[in-house]
Amino acid sequence: MARSRSPQLDAPLGRGTTRQKTTSRDRFGRFTEWVARAMGTPAFLVILSLFCLLWIGWNTLMPDALRFDDAALGFTALTLMLSLQASYAAPLILLAQNRQDDRDRVQIEQDRQRAERNLADTEYLAREIVALRMALEERNAQVVTRDVLRQELKALLADLDESEGGSETAPTASAHPQTGPIRTRAPRPRR
Repeated sequence: MARSRSPQLDAPLGRGTTRQKTTSRDRFGRFTEWVARAMGTPAFLVILSLFCLLWIGWNTLMPDALRFDDAALGFTALTLMLSLQASYAAPLILLAQNRQDDRDRVQIEQDRQRAERNLADTEYLAREIVALRMALEERNAQVVTRDVLRQELKALLADLDESEGGSETAPTASAHPQTGPIRTRAPRPRR
């Protein structure tokens, strides 16, 4: 019975094999990282030490019929097992390091691009601030801040009070059609 393969809508035809290879490569890469992390823990060292002690203890203390590795020959089978474990551990750890190096390289490239964007943004903002300062310096006589306006209004009110002399005025409010109430000074009666 032939297995019908349903086409994937998100990938062009003929691309299924590369996806499987990538998935398989990622799975193997995750496995190598897991092995490297597991071998770098104190628990692994304790388990390996206990395994070696049990092996040596069994082959030293048990009767000859139950021993499977001879102490007189220097525990040849134990040596072979540890050599086999080391011969597989070293390349797996190197593969995990290479994978980490690839991730670090990608992260460094992303950091470099982000730093370039930040530098460009900072330079743009600096240019804009300089342009605004230059525009403000050109229009310095025309630009009036709220504090400057208040000071000038206070000075004008003081001048008005002095120019009216002894006449005291009381503030009255009148409505302006566009701006709302306007406070004016009406003459106060003399005492």
